[in-house]
Amino acid sequence: MSHLDATPYTAVPGHEAPRPAGAEQRLRELGIELPAPPEAFGTYVEAVQTGNLLFVSGMLPTEGRAAKFIGRVGAEFDVEAGRTAARLAALNVLAVARQYLGSLDKVARIVRLGVSVATSGDVRDQPKVADAASEVLQDIFGKDKNPCRLVYGVASLPLGVPVELEVIFEVAG
Repeated sequence: MSHLDATPYTAVPGHEAPRPAGAEQRLRELGIELPAPPEAFGTYVEAVQTGNLLFVSGMLPTEGRAAKFIGRVGAEFDVEAGRTAARLAALNVLAVARQYLGSLDKVARIVRLGVSVATSGDVRDQPKVADAASEVLQDIFGKDKNPCRLVYGVASLPLGVPVELEVIFEVAG
């Protein structure tokens, strides 16, 4: 399947796949083709490494230079559409990390996942939207590399998208 499919794969709740030989092999096994890494939309870089930590800038659900989703969860989108946007943003995170590191097999663990979800009114399902990004990372890197996570509900995000991710990876030394 391509990264353009609405649901590139389905994570099975409570099911942990056998530990993959490596993230790159796991991508192949899942049939996931990462998109081209997105270019910065402003004056910043997509990734910075200091020591053994790789910080990936806020990634949006974009393809090329365009937002694929514009709107807020609870207004223009339901939770499932927000989850689809979070999956695409997670694939963009992985594309940037691979571009920077040369291979996702260099990731020792995912340290932190920050998820901002643009919502309207009293939406309380931000964790369900964020779970879609967490599931992508877990399916590729394994449960033992799950990050700590912080989820925010916000009024708006860049380009009008419903979700933005920031990730910190530990890089094998």
